[in-house]
Amino acid sequence: MSKKLVLFIGILAVIIIGIIVLKDAQQESVVIDYEGQPYLGEESAPVEIIEFGDYKCPHCQAFNDSILPIINEELVETGKAKFYFMNYSFISPDSTTAAQFAETVYQELGNDVFWDFHHLLFANQTSESGNTNIFTDEVLEAVLAEIASPEQTEQVMRAYSEGKGDAALKKDMSTANSLGVQSTPSIFIDGKLFDGKSTEDLLNMVEEASVSDE
Repeated sequence: MSKKLVLFIGILAVIIIGIIVLKDAQQESVVIDYEGQPYLGEESAPVEIIEFGDYKCPHCQAFNDSILPIINEELVETGKAKFYFMNYSFISPDSTTAAQFAETVYQELGNDVFWDFHHLLFANQTSESGNTNIFTDEVLEAVLAEIASPEQTEQVMRAYSEGKGDAALKKDMSTANSLGVQSTPSIFIDGKLFDGKSTEDLLNMVEEASVSDE
């Protein structure tokens, strides 16, 4: 069995555990407010996919590295779905710090820079020595500086110090709590919990949602 397959199975196992916890609370599709949320894809895409994640969650990092590219290729780039990331920050205090900072990046520098920063945060979840990084203000500033100009970085740091990302994070957490999210990554498709066991199940669920939206 290849390492990639083992990793994929491990990620799905975590999602399935979350599904078992959530299943009783989330059987039917619910209305979710997507206003002001960063997303990948075309605005006109008929289906919304959400990942509730934590920047300190290693399974979210693995999802970002291994499964999101499949979703992007098969669903986002084909115009079938939009992909949203919403914060469910619960692992440690710097989960909240990272989420607040990322929300500030989105508000100040826009959607494209947000996603570049989003991927870099997961890439910097662990140090080169294999230790888990603590997302201090200094670390977050250094990560942002890899993709933003000094002026843009200063702009974000100033907005972050003023708490500009706090309200957006609170909105994400409120949405997650209302849906009964208790683990990451948790995936919803058009407001309904994804309860499949493979990427094929996910693709099929999106296809079904697309047909029902017509």
